[in-house]
Amino acid sequence: MNDSSWGAPPQAGQAGYWGPTERGPVQGAAPAGPAYDAPEAQQTRPMPIVPDGPAYGGDQDDDRGAARTGGPLFRDEDHGAFPGGNGAGFPSGDHGRFPDERHGGRSGGPSAQPHATPQHDSSYVPQNPEPMPAAQPQPQPAPAPAPPKKSAGRDLGAAIGVGVGLGVVIVASLFVVKAVFVGVVAVAVVVGLWELTSRLQERKQIKAPLVPLAVGGAAMVVAGYVRGAEGAWVAMALTALAVLVWRMTEPPEGYLKDVTAGVFAAFYVPFLATFVAMMLTADDGPWRVLTFLLLTVVSDTGAYAVGWRFGTHKLAPRISPGKTREGLLGAVSFAMVAGALCLQFLIDDGTWWQGLLLGLAVAASATLGDLGESMIKRDLGIKDMGTLLPGHGGIMDRLDSLLPTAPVVWLLLVLFVGSG
Repeated sequence: MNDSSWGAPPQAGQAGYWGPTERGPVQGAAPAGPAYDAPEAQQTRPMPIVPDGPAYGGDQDDDRGAARTGGPLFRDEDHGAFPGGNGAGFPSGDHGRFPDERHGGRSGGPSAQPHATPQHDSSYVPQNPEPMPAAQPQPQPAPAPAPPKKSAGRDLGAAIGVGVGLGVVIVASLFVVKAVFVGVVAVAVVVGLWELTSRLQERKQIKAPLVPLAVGGAAMVVAGYVRGAEGAWVAMALTALAVLVWRMTEPPEGYLKDVTAGVFAAFYVPFLATFVAMMLTADDGPWRVLTFLLLTVVSDTGAYAVGWRFGTHKLAPRISPGKTREGLLGAVSFAMVAGALCLQFLIDDGTWWQGLLLGLAVAASATLGDLGESMIKRDLGIKDMGTLLPGHGGIMDRLDSLLPTAPVVWLLLVLFVGSG
């Protein structure tokens, strides 16, 4: 392609020539010489100047009318203003090269003219106007999920019902015939030993002998009630010996771990329970046992209520993830108030400040006992020791706080008001 494709360059005074501009002496004419080619001409061809209508006297465009094809000149919608152009009113290759000249040139320059608009040109006709896209409805954000409600983790109704039933049995046996209450303690000890030895065998293949443990455990509770601490220690020693001998009737594999678990079970369940029987031997024994039970239950209730409502800081997450420091404070507060009331009104010669100390000690021992059994269950990989009590688990799940608290209450009451 050469420069002849554009035709002869217009002469001065002819249509299509508008004289020199700021881009060169004479623009639109190809420079002489063989080095000139068509693509360079396309890149250096000047932009026609849009005339202001009133400058030429009315609606006639004189010699510049030849460059108009109708409609607004040099608008992107005006296609075909230049034959062979790019559809925007410019020759091929010039589209968008000089945006300042397309829209009237530089401010103050010789090519600065107002852009053709309906106000400047009455013949303005929009070319193929595009409809505005319809507004699309914005998707509404999904509602935030409701925060999960705190759960107690158990059937609260069943737990309350079973707890009330056990309380009635215990209180009735406690104040009617002391011996009946001792029998209730002995039965609870035997069931607790059965649950513990069964879980040890299921989860760890540890065969702690149940028969000597059950017989020795029941005898230990009775000995503590009849002979006091001396009788309890003697029964404990005889029970441990019976465990060692009983296990000898089986193969020696695993003997050491089996007898070790048996001695531990004898100490953990029946021996600690004998202190409840020893509290009962005092003249106000039933009130002492009732104080022991009330303080332990109140401590557990305070820990649960405060921890469930306000608990955020874990107490021992590796042992019991549900226990919190706030719950421990609740246990201490509830137990101290209950202790002051019990020592003041239920125990002979007791005072309220002694009750505060007793309540503090009970909250600590009950929490440690609960954590101790949680440690055992976590080692065994179980949630509850049994399923005998709906809403509570097994007997051992209710004795976990009571067992280590019994010797603490027995000792402090002896120190405060005597063994009477």
